[in-house]
Amino acid sequence: MGSDGNKMNDGTGFQPSEPMLCANGCGFFGTAATMNLCSKCYRDLRIKEEQAASAKAAVEKLVNQNQTVVSVEPRAGPSTTAAESPAVVVPSAGYEPANQPPANRCASCRKKVGVLGFKCRCGATFCGEHRYPEKHECSFDFKGTGRDAIAKANPVVKADKVDKI
Repeated sequence: MGSDGNKMNDGTGFQPSEPMLCANGCGFFGTAATMNLCSKCYRDLRIKEEQAASAKAAVEKLVNQNQTVVSVEPRAGPSTTAAESPAVVVPSAGYEPANQPPANRCASCRKKVGVLGFKCRCGATFCGEHRYPEKHECSFDFKGTGRDAIAKANPVVKADKVDKI
């Protein structure tokens, strides 16, 4: 019975394999689970893949946000088709309103607010005196936003009509 305890079952036992050197040639041993790479090389490979994927996603997002396609319609020539009309790409990334004061100044009185300026939902920064919407003629629609939030939080529930006997 002593020798039976040391034997492994074929279905549950771990089959030992010959150790393989890292595919990068760093001198450590790799496994099939890590594409024959050692743990350090595999971790570096994963980091590079993640950085490449995040950079690609960021570039695609930036391109999609910053460019709008405007089609130009030709005025002359009745025989032109839609396939022949060129498309002009207009970047919109550099658009900033000229009347926006710097973030460290109040948008109403231009007073320096320092680090703790009050950021309004309209997007501007204000001093303690102009932080309230009624004090700085805020253009943000608080009532509409509130109505939308309530409508989303409380959906309309209609009961089924009951047949009267």
